Amino acid sequence: MGPTMLAARFQQSVTPNALRSYLAEFISTFFFVLAVLGSAMSSRKLMPDATSDPSSLVAVAIANAFALSSAVYIASKISGGHVNPAVTFGMTVGGHISVPTALFYWVSQMLAAVMASLLLKLTVVGQHVPTYTIAEEMTGFGASLLRGATLGGPNIGPLAIGFIAGVGVLIAGPFSGGSMNPACAFGSAVTAGSFKNQAVYWVGPLIGAAVAVLLYDNVVFPSQSRDPVRGVPEAGVGV
Repeated sequence: MGPTMLAARFQQSVTPNALRSYLAEFISTFFFVLAVLGSAMSSRKLMPDATSDPSSLVAVAIANAFALSSAVYIASKISGGHVNPAVTFGMTVGGHISVPTALFYWVSQMLAAVMASLLLKLTVVGQHVPTYTIAEEMTGFGASLLRGATLGGPNIGPLAIGFIAGVGVLIAGPFSGGSMNPACAFGSAVTAGSFKNQAVYWVGPLIGAAVAVLLYDNVVFPSQSRDPVRGVPEAGVGV
């Protein structure tokens, strides 16, 4: 790729529509992370022994499902509703968005996650923002596989995406915290000042998203053309 092509890609990434996409990703990711981490803190407040109470896991899974469905819905027509660096990575691997655009998406998502975590830390007194940890029964490699396997495919309806996330929490929550969103794990880690096992929450989702996009493009719907900025079908069908 020559300098001229790179310059063209970068210019495409700073258009007004692209900037609206980054803002949409920031707002939707902020809302999602705030809801996910906030629900975990609320559960811990109501149930001091939340780690061993199954109802706490169900409550957090439901919060994840509805929060992600809402976040994807409000951003889908503007940015594609990625709300997740892994989804952005997958769309980049699939050639649906350019690398400069993906980097701006990542910055928006990561900044939103950190801001949401900091807001919870500053407003909720007496509790620390929860971080994601791996259970003794789970290896780092196994946790990465679980993260990738429970990440939903691209370009399905917001409600279905939310349900997949909720099921993922029910499956993986007791073993690795249930986070399929690297931004969420990163935001809480920044707030806590601990990045232990952080790679687990990146490697699995990134690989899972890339595989899902490639399968979707080449097996499920191999002929759809997409908007190069948002990575959504040009006909206007959001993810």
